Amino acid sequence: MTAAALTPPPSPLPSRLPRPDGEREALERAWRAPAGWRRLSAVNNTHIGAFYIATAMLFFILAGILGLVMRTQLAVPGNDLLAPGTYTQVFTMHGTVMMFLFAVPIVEAVAVYLLPGMLGARDLPFPRLSAYAFWAYAIGGVAFFCTLFFGEAPDGGWFMYPPLTGKEFSPGRGADWWLLGIGFIEISAIAGAIELIIGILFTRAPGMTLMRMPVFAWAMLVSALMIVIAFPAVIAATTLLELERAFDWPFFIAGRGGDPLLWQHLFWFFGHPEVYIIFLPAAGMVSMMISTLAATPLVAYRGIVAALVGVGVVSFALWAHHMFTAGLGNMSMVIVSAASFIVAIPSGVQVFAWIATFWRGTVRLDAPTLFLLGFHFVFVLGGLTGVMVAVPPFDWQAHDSYFIVAHLHYVLIGGMVFPLFAGFYYWAPAFNGHRLSERCGRWVFGLMFTGFNLAFFPMHLTGLLGMPRRVYTYPADLGWNGLNLTSTIGAFAFAAGVLLFLIDAVCRLRLPARDHGNPWSAATLEWLPARDYGVRSIPQITALDPQWADPSLARQVEAGAHWLPGTAFGGRETLVTSVVAARPLHLLRLPTDGWSPVFAAAGTAGFFLLLTLTWTWPAFACGLIAIGAVLHWLWGSDRPPPAPTVEVADGVRLPVGAVGRASHSWWAVIVLIAVDMTIFASFLFAHLHVSMATEICPPPGAALPAPGWTSMSALWAAAAVLLIRAATRSLHAGEPRRQRGLRAQVALAMACQAAAFGLDLGGHLRARLDPTAQAWSATIGALLGYQAFHVAVVLLMGGYVIARSCSGRLRPDARATLDNTALMFWCVAAQGLIAASFVHLVPRWMG
Repeated sequence: MTAAALTPPPSPLPSRLPRPDGEREALERAWRAPAGWRRLSAVNNTHIGAFYIATAMLFFILAGILGLVMRTQLAVPGNDLLAPGTYTQVFTMHGTVMMFLFAVPIVEAVAVYLLPGMLGARDLPFPRLSAYAFWAYAIGGVAFFCTLFFGEAPDGGWFMYPPLTGKEFSPGRGADWWLLGIGFIEISAIAGAIELIIGILFTRAPGMTLMRMPVFAWAMLVSALMIVIAFPAVIAATTLLELERAFDWPFFIAGRGGDPLLWQHLFWFFGHPEVYIIFLPAAGMVSMMISTLAATPLVAYRGIVAALVGVGVVSFALWAHHMFTAGLGNMSMVIVSAASFIVAIPSGVQVFAWIATFWRGTVRLDAPTLFLLGFHFVFVLGGLTGVMVAVPPFDWQAHDSYFIVAHLHYVLIGGMVFPLFAGFYYWAPAFNGHRLSERCGRWVFGLMFTGFNLAFFPMHLTGLLGMPRRVYTYPADLGWNGLNLTSTIGAFAFAAGVLLFLIDAVCRLRLPARDHGNPWSAATLEWLPARDYGVRSIPQITALDPQWADPSLARQVEAGAHWLPGTAFGGRETLVTSVVAARPLHLLRLPTDGWSPVFAAAGTAGFFLLLTLTWTWPAFACGLIAIGAVLHWLWGSDRPPPAPTVEVADGVRLPVGAVGRASHSWWAVIVLIAVDMTIFASFLFAHLHVSMATEICPPPGAALPAPGWTSMSALWAAAAVLLIRAATRSLHAGEPRRQRGLRAQVALAMACQAAAFGLDLGGHLRARLDPTAQAWSATIGALLGYQAFHVAVVLLMGGYVIARSCSGRLRPDARATLDNTALMFWCVAAQGLIAASFVHLVPRWMG
């Protein structure tokens, strides 16, 4: 029976049938979290989201303390509070922690906590992946921050420009901590993005079409897709610089064919979209709050959705916005400058829609409203200075001055921190039923708003008067004294507001939990009555503002009158719906709590951090622990369903689970492959960039492998793909001979893929490839190394498929392992073919 045949009528709900006894209790038993210290093993979004938010705020506080230390140092001229080297480490850690350990993680954290409720889902589709992403971020982030106390912190700025961060000028381990630590933390961010993309597209409540989806869900979807495209570039960049530092492969050393500008291209391809990755979720929160606080539907919902998508697309044309002084060609600067102006249009659409919503509604000046009004003032001013620095002649004058520091903070703090604090005051009742103090909130806003503008507005003037960034002191006769002292006073006033907020939050969160009762009379689903399992029944959605369209919806949902009012098999479950129309497709069984994600994250963190210390064998031991923990949690995840169909509403049955393209895990691997191919494309870009910088390609002393080696490698890779495809077709339950044949096909596919890489490597070794000789050979070595990593991955995945087949766990109705492994075989074969063709064709293009 197909999913389409099982799809119910458009609106079969609510049900008037009484619910059976014990249904709610069974639901509570299935979703009950561990008690005491075992709560750390929880994977439910409400627990992981709370951990995530608390950890991100910890890093915000730590980075803020470093900022206060910097402002104290700069309060008066000639100050000797910090030595030059210490100050350099402090400002590097301040920027790094704010950008990598607070700004992006906090928006993902809020999404993990709130999105399932907004979407009407019980949880996100990969709860253990969310837990892994959090613990990897928390463990790695704390270890990275602690380098500051041992004199090993990085000192190259949060952007780590070579050649200053190369081995010659930074011989210590500080740069290595940054490169390995941040690269690993970005992997955590990508894992969270994959979870959010699949959750938003596949686990919405029935009837919640794309154009009925909350704006925050749209904002997170666009931001997560941007993370998938942008963050791989910085992973590639950090890999190349660490290879240069560890093995003397000269990617960025100009004297040996490298180019420091290659780092800037890769870093800012990530770095400027990151500004919008941070801003768009905050904009989504603003849209949600303004509609509720104004007690009116959001003006221009479709226009705001289009603006979110437009910002996401245009932002990728802006990376050279930071490179106007780097010597790029005039045409490049004109294009990037034009894109910098264009991106202001969709941002302006959102601002005017918010103003119109406030204008149309009835607004009370509660604490969230004050923060939203403050956000409008600060962010618009930051946007105006952004337009100024988008003009190359002005940017040439203001670049690397304190004007840029002011602009950056007006955009990031105005565009994200003020909406975030508005969100804390708005969504605090969703946590334990208690609102934060309104009186205290007004003082918090007053201190933060006044302190922020007092701290950062004078920096515009300081920069225009010539004060450069990243200086640890200054003489007294340059006219900066009063402005710097004012900025320091403002920074401490802002910090006082944050401290007052923390005191209020701790006091309120310690109160006994109670039902929130929808204190803002909001229209969205996160304000339905909820427990650890989310809502009692998953609602049928018929409007953009469901609680306003049907005031009795909360009562119906709590009575179990909608979808999946209990637990079908005694475990954790949610519904999978179609991408566009949100038609119910099948029941998704979710994993329960466990320690595997914690051990996997700890092992991954240990692998990267111990490599930094050059403790190779302990690092690989941690890597094996991580792999073992991941395999342990996967072993029980792809389970055969207890029954082919199940009743999810009165008289409505749906399939249990799905395979192939109907499976959410298949699409998650597709997104993962997109990440993988973007990293690969970054390595190809590095090879092309270095090739264009050479006078002769290949450079003297370098050579390409004979075409015959490459052709034979392509044939073996094609054979691997054909064999794994045959294996996917030969999977039939109850036929042991077929299973034995399947195992043989997978094993042969593994052997063919290993042979293909061996031929690639052998061809380059016969051509005397020497990655230490010049950057051109080093980029080819990086492509070969990346291919070797993927071959190791598919060999591990193939072995895992064989193990599941031998244990009888691989069946037609539990085949995600094989389907996903087949996708990776296709990916590895495509990468090998593209890399070989690219390396052979580039010299022809250059010739």
